Amino acid sequence: MKHRKNQNLKYLVANADDDLWGLYATTIGFQSFTSNTNYPPKEHPSAYWFSPNTGRVLHEYQLLYITKGQGVFESSHCKQVKIAAGSIILLFPEEWHTYKPSKEYGWDEYWLGFKGNTIDRLLKYNFFSKKNPILNVGFNEQMVTLFKQAIEIAEFQKTAYQQVLAGITGLLLGFIFYSEKNNAFRDNEIILQIDKARMMMRDATENSLSPEQIAQSLNISYSWFRRIFKQYTGFSPAQYQMEIKIQKSKELLTSTSMQVKEISYDLNFESTSYFVTFFKSKTGMSPTEYRNKVHGKLEGNL
Repeated sequence: MKHRKNQNLKYLVANADDDLWGLYATTIGFQSFTSNTNYPPKEHPSAYWFSPNTGRVLHEYQLLYITKGQGVFESSHCKQVKIAAGSIILLFPEEWHTYKPSKEYGWDEYWLGFKGNTIDRLLKYNFFSKKNPILNVGFNEQMVTLFKQAIEIAEFQKTAYQQVLAGITGLLLGFIFYSEKNNAFRDNEIILQIDKARMMMRDATENSLSPEQIAQSLNISYSWFRRIFKQYTGFSPAQYQMEIKIQKSKELLTSTSMQVKEISYDLNFESTSYFVTFFKSKTGMSPTEYRNKVHGKLEGNL
């Protein structure tokens, strides 16, 4: 019987400050399983060891990154699916699951276990879902590097190492979310159209081309344009235009002596009062208060 080529695994503890930080690591490691290898290895602690035939329930989140080989996965919310290299499996607390590499190919796996109210909040607001635990990110060298850095930091466990691991965990989750979102836009023509629209919005801040006019100039239907634009940016076209106007107004308030009324007119707001109200809703300050605060900070640094 063939054996694992190598392994590196750590089981970690967290103190009260680590919990207050909002995210902390519980376990991290790497293992490489060749073909015809027993899985999982017996040296795992009882809280983590499981039989692939019966599965298990964890009391934490885990990221399992398969960088080589293939296998299968199944959970309470996901019927059995094949796992290929380049897949991230997100395991959820109190969720039954099971997985294993294929006998023929084995697999290489990095994993990171973690807890905290930060990930609880991401799950609450549907950034991640138990119904979609398999995330296809491909082979990402940056993610592999992050796992390796986390393993190295966990090796020495210097003071405040959990805060560094929390940062790495957050970055990994960000990369995963980024990859998933962009995988939905593999059609380069769609991305090109959205980029053209955003450029037109930025170039026409003062003229305020309507979203309908932008869609027409791109020779696409407005309903399709509005839907796909929001999926890609998180804003409707009209909301995106208003965000650009706010950013431009901040630049003018900071770098020019233009009056608030002039800025409102130049950026084609309906009225000065609407501009003031909208600006305050976005920044918590009126345009004049924003200008005074920024100039005060600049003067204090001279």
